[in-house]
Amino acid sequence: MSMKKFNVTVNGTTYEVEVEEVKGAGGAAPAPAPKAAVPAPAAAPKAAAAPVAKVAAGAGEHSIDAPMPGKIVKLVASEGAAVKAGDVLLILEAMKMQNEITADADGTVKKFNVAAGQSVKAHESLLILG
Repeated sequence: MSMKKFNVTVNGTTYEVEVEEVKGAGGAAPAPAPKAAVPAPAAAPKAAAAPVAKVAAGAGEHSIDAPMPGKIVKLVASEGAAVKAGDVLLILEAMKMQNEITADADGTVKKFNVAAGQSVKAHESLLILG
């Protein structure tokens, strides 16, 4: 069996490799061709959450905004619920971490501007607190 040298370039880097030539007659039998892998069927994409009609803050109310882009995982509080400063209102997943969005003041949840499963942008209004 003879060895042959080749130069192979991968991502701009050149490597010198030695390859052994295998003879079909009288030598070792060639390896069987590998079978093609059957790709797994793709899972059906989940339906995106229906967008919620956005409401602006009125007099005596203020908006709690998304601190970063992400996806709403869960609405913890409910509309009409009385909350205290520091209470968790919803869970926002960003960069594979779940972030608790909390109330910045005592008040009542007037309206959620998002739904679970919805993607949001940074500084987008998540809910109105009054």
